[in-house]
Amino acid sequence: MVHELHRGGYQHLRFASGLAPSGVHWRCSITHAGNMSDDGLRIVDHSSSEDVASYSTGSKDRYFGWSDTPGLPAKELATLFAERFPRIVRMGRGRDWAYAGWLTEAIGRAERGGPSSLPVFFADYPLELDPTHLPPPVRTRTRWRRAWDAVRRERRR
Repeated sequence: MVHELHRGGYQHLRFASGLAPSGVHWRCSITHAGNMSDDGLRIVDHSSSEDVASYSTGSKDRYFGWSDTPGLPAKELATLFAERFPRIVRMGRGRDWAYAGWLTEAIGRAERGGPSSLPVFFADYPLELDPTHLPPPVRTRTRWRRAWDAVRRERRR
């Protein structure tokens, strides 16, 4: 779904993924690049449902808690995501070929290796992260980062 949104010009959409404490379920949160740590692995601010959409494989095909998504292909999920999380998508507009390329490669690895090949950046236990499989770092102080910083300052007031 994120890949489909990237194809539509929203390459500043990012995700952070990891494992549930049991290690059984994969978790994925989607946000915009302005809400990611500089290393590209962690979401900075989880507090706003307007800026973070979360999913766990424990929910099966009820993506983001939606009851109307079972069986939908990625392209249709992308359309629904844009409608239901307009702020994340709006903040994700723009080009980031390094990240979009990394995601394409990560999807290919997952398709070849199955669920155990999904990207994992965090868990409740120590992980050995393969540096060749990590996303590129987020470039700081770009237009979207400044915009996100302004939003966060405004929230604090």
